[in-house]
Amino acid sequence: MLKSCEIKEFTLSMDKKLYTIIVHSENFAGLLNQVTAVFTRRQINIESLNVSASSIKGVHKYTITAWTDKDTIEKVTKQITKKIDVLQAHYFTDDEIYQHEIALYKITTPTLEEKPEVSKVIRKYNARIVEVNAVFAIVEKNGMSEEITNLYEELRQLDCVLQFVRSGRVAITTSCFERVNEYLADREAKYRQSKHQEL
Repeated sequence: MLKSCEIKEFTLSMDKKLYTIIVHSENFAGLLNQVTAVFTRRQINIESLNVSASSIKGVHKYTITAWTDKDTIEKVTKQITKKIDVLQAHYFTDDEIYQHEIALYKITTPTLEEKPEVSKVIRKYNARIVEVNAVFAIVEKNGMSEEITNLYEELRQLDCVLQFVRSGRVAITTSCFERVNEYLADREAKYRQSKHQEL
């Protein structure tokens, strides 16, 4: 029979799903290490990490994915929010965001020319060849994570993949605006109010 601790671990593993954390922060050195350390301390593997400038000047956006349970992702998000340079952090499930990836596949040109199946697979996944020479061709695929993985697996089975690289997830929420806009507007309003009270 299973012990109570084993039952608990099994239940937690069943509750795990892929969460996306979107973090907005000011662009200061060292913050990335602080954010990833939160995951390391809880022994959570980061599946993908994408950092870029946001739509707001001076604010950067971190998009992080990880497999975990709801209780843990809530705690992780709260810990990240407490970091001094973090403006906001929120977690989302896949049905709350629109997400995308880009991937590049370097494949052998001789195999591409000799095996019609290679071209068929590329067309099947709506990928496109963006560069080709006598030695290799580069295939570009934009889309969902599963499609990118499946295309790689099918090309690999045709023994033509030389290199493969993917961007990691980029995501936007399905709401009409980013929550950080509200946060910054509220912070600006409070700042003006405090200045007015000082006069």
